[in-house]
Amino acid sequence: MADPLELPAYARSLGIVMTGDTEGGMPVLSVDFGPMVEGRPQHFHGGATAGLLEAAGYAALGAALLAAGRDPQLKPINITVQYLAAGKSQASFAVGRITRLGRRNANVTVEAWQDDRSRPIATAVMNILMV
Repeated sequence: MADPLELPAYARSLGIVMTGDTEGGMPVLSVDFGPMVEGRPQHFHGGATAGLLEAAGYAALGAALLAAGRDPQLKPINITVQYLAAGKSQASFAVGRITRLGRRNANVTVEAWQDDRSRPIATAVMNILMV
C-alpha cells in the first residue's frame, strides 16, 4: 500500500512540501517562491498555483481516507480553480477541506494564501472518483 500522504512527483518537482501543521486535521502544504514556480516576473505561475491547490486537495483526501482505514485509487472527475489575486514572490500555503466523503465520490474544497490566511489568492473545488 502506497503512503496516502506522500506527495506526487509533480508536486515535489515544484518544491511543494507538507509543513507539518494541520488545519482541522488536514495537512497544510507550502511552496517557496523560486524559478520552478515563477510565471511573469516576481509572480507565481497559474499552473504552479493550481498544482499547489491540487496537491493540497489530494493530501486532505488522503488524510481523511487514512483515518477511515480506506485505500482506494483516486481518479479526478473535475477540478475547478478560481484565481482571486496574483501570487507574489513569497511562500504560498494551501489546505483542503472535505465537503463530502462518500463510498465512490469525494468533494474537496481547497484554499491557497500567502501572508494572510483570511485573504486567499486562489481556491479550488475538486470532485474525485474513488475506485
